[in-house]
Amino acid sequence: MINTKYWRNRRVLITGHTGFKGSWLSLLLKELGADLCGYSLAPTQNCSLFKNAKIDIGMTSIIGDIRDKNKLKSAVESFQPETIFHLAAQALVGESYSNPLDTLETNILGTANLLNSCRQTTSIDSIVIITTDKCYENNESVWGHRETDPLGGDDPYSSSKACAELVTASFRNSYFKNNKHQATITTARAGNVIGGGDWSENRLIPDVIRAFKKGEPAAIRNPYSIRPWQHVLEPLAGYLMLAEKSHTNQSLEGAWNFGPQLEGAKPVSWIADQAQRLWGEQASWVETDISTFEEKTILRLDCSKARLALGWTPKLKIETTIDLTLDWYKRFSLGENALQLTNSQIKDFLCLSKTR
Repeated sequence: MINTKYWRNRRVLITGHTGFKGSWLSLLLKELGADLCGYSLAPTQNCSLFKNAKIDIGMTSIIGDIRDKNKLKSAVESFQPETIFHLAAQALVGESYSNPLDTLETNILGTANLLNSCRQTTSIDSIVIITTDKCYENNESVWGHRETDPLGGDDPYSSSKACAELVTASFRNSYFKNNKHQATITTARAGNVIGGGDWSENRLIPDVIRAFKKGEPAAIRNPYSIRPWQHVLEPLAGYLMLAEKSHTNQSLEGAWNFGPQLEGAKPVSWIADQAQRLWGEQASWVETDISTFEEKTILRLDCSKARLALGWTPKLKIETTIDLTLDWYKRFSLGENALQLTNSQIKDFLCLSKTR
């Protein structure tokens, strides 16, 4: 349950607001009445939700690199945020293989730069660092990873996010714990998020949508890999609840999983089949053995901690998640307005979440 009153007129800084999740989070917080500032690189794609939905309207939007510690510190100090959501990252596994140093610098040093910028800013009471479910040492167990499981990462992206978790813990214990600073710091590890407006390369839904629009079979790698799929609004609601509740309760500091119900862990092929069915118009997909990097076969999350301590639970069944996602892309391809499509789904989700 999201507390609407808590977010009204609250000063919130989002790093990575030009990305897919950052754009959805920006619109969600606008709907809740927050005073927003975003800090991020400019979107690299001509077609992006940030551009299509004109996310920068109605908020302060700063284009900058989180590796630029002086510019980032200036943005934090001038805006004087109360809550910070850190989403800025190099978030693609494939890209991390191609450019490992950029990935490591952005995800590790970028996180350190943000936390260091917050040390002298007394307006901040909660910081949520967004990492990933891939930060765990994945032994491909059928059981979901818990927050107490060892960190790891066989690829540059996963290892960079595991390192970001360690960097966050070190800053928390060195500078923010035991009332040295009033801000509480948490980390959030979400599953594979999908939703309208994602156009990233080497992600399942954007890849199949691009192929479907061209009338070509979508090339699917690793169709039998299992991932914890969820609509993008599900973990975003968890991030908001985590910030709200940790604001006045330092015992909630630490790591948190936000993933789907058990039935939301599906093979890639199942998601592709549903997307094909919903798109229609002779949409199809084929398995490809062309893969430039190795990926784990099974990844699941145990979200008992968030359910018990925060009262957070996923609201959308996996079938509804796919329906909402494909409906967004189909209607956008027919010329409907990206902002209106996204806001409509946000309002419906907030009603379903019984905001107060």
